[in-house]
This record gives sequence, C-alpha cells and structure tokens, in this order.
Amino acid sequence: MPGRKSASLPRPTLVEERAFWRQGYRRVAGLDEAGRGAWAGPVVAAAVILPPEPARLRTALAAVRDSKMLTPAEREALLPEILRVALAVGVGMAGPEEIDALGIVPATHLAMERALQALPVSAEALIVDALTLPVSLPQRVLVRADARCLSVAAASIVAKVTRDRWMVEVDRLYPAYGFARHKGYGTPAHRRALRLHGPSPIHRRTFAPIQGLLFREGEEPSFWEDIRSG
Repeated sequence: MPGRKSASLPRPTLVEERAFWRQGYRRVAGLDEAGRGAWAGPVVAAAVILPPEPARLRTALAAVRDSKMLTPAEREALLPEILRVALAVGVGMAGPEEIDALGIVPATHLAMERALQALPVSAEALIVDALTLPVSLPQRVLVRADARCLSVAAASIVAKVTRDRWMVEVDRLYPAYGFARHKGYGTPAHRRALRLHGPSPIHRRTFAPIQGLLFREGEEPSFWEDIRSG
C-alpha cells in the first residue's frame, strides 16, 4: 500500500491508455526515466506495456503512484507486482560517458529507445513523460505523465528501482562517495566527498557541479593532474 502521503494523492488513471486502445493499439508502452538530474551514474529508462484490462489493473496496481511519491520500500514491494501484471517490461540505460558525449536529453532518448528495444514484444504506441522520442510510433507526450498515467507510473517505479539497485552495487567499488545513500544526486555529503576525492569514473564530467570542482577559477586540483598523468 502507498504511504500516508502518497495515498492521499490522485491515482494515476488509464485515460490515455484507453484512448489508444479504442484506436486499436493494444500494446501501449508507458515510458519514464530515473537519474536525469544526478551527478553520477547512468540515466535509466523503463517501458511498461499493461494489458487492456482496466478492472484487473485497478485492483492489481492500486498502490502504484509516481515513484517520487513512494518510499524505497514501497517501490521495491510494487516492482514484482508490476512485473507479474504487465504484458511486457523493458529497461535501458545510458552511461555517464554517453551522457557526457551526447548531453543529458539525447542520452535520455537513447535510454528510452533501448528500453523499447528490450521489450519482449513490440510496442504499438507510446505514452511518454515530458520528452518526445525520435521514433515513428504514435505517442502521447505529457508533463507529469508519471503522476497521471498508470503505465508511466509503473515505468517510473521500474526505472527508479533498477537505477537505485545499480547505484548500491557500484557503491562497493567506490565506497568513499556514499552512492548507496544519495544514489548520485547532489547532496551536501556528495559534494564533500567530491572535494576530498575528486570525481570517480562514474561521475558526469560535463555537469556543472563536477566541472566547477575540476576547474576552479585559476586552479586545477591535484587529483585532476593524477588522472591526466595516469
């Protein structure tokens, strides 16, 4: 069940999915991402195709909300339910090197396209949170789709849980940064760790906070010299 705060929020609906179903599109994929604003790690996208069975979905996924409105424990509990009910789920990611090379929006597009490619069945239409994808499929792009559309809310949970688990695993490789706690986002503790240790291989060097630490006015930190000489 959602927590007290999330339970009071309007439930995401199937209005947009139903509109596509009425047009004959049965495999409608909701897409969302996690990690666009982080300083480190990948951006992860998920695509979720729900069956065109509104009554079943309202019961089985009654606790699904935008992932940001749920606790980590609630998201973890909902993931197996989403995987059980969905017709198909696909996950894709773009790593920090790709984010630095392409920019965050194109890298997010790439992660979403990879999520679509990872689906075991092909999507016929899309509902996307905020971003228009450069694909030929019919798509509905909505601001805050993760709060409004059930398939997109489900995708937001899949993407968030997948990325959080990835960051917990990578914390074992780079324990000085606290990735398991802040998941690569810009917390004060993360900033302090960067000042002490410099960027790790999974930091996004084109993001302004990292650039600011690498190249302070008139100064190149010694750790950057070590990276260049290594």
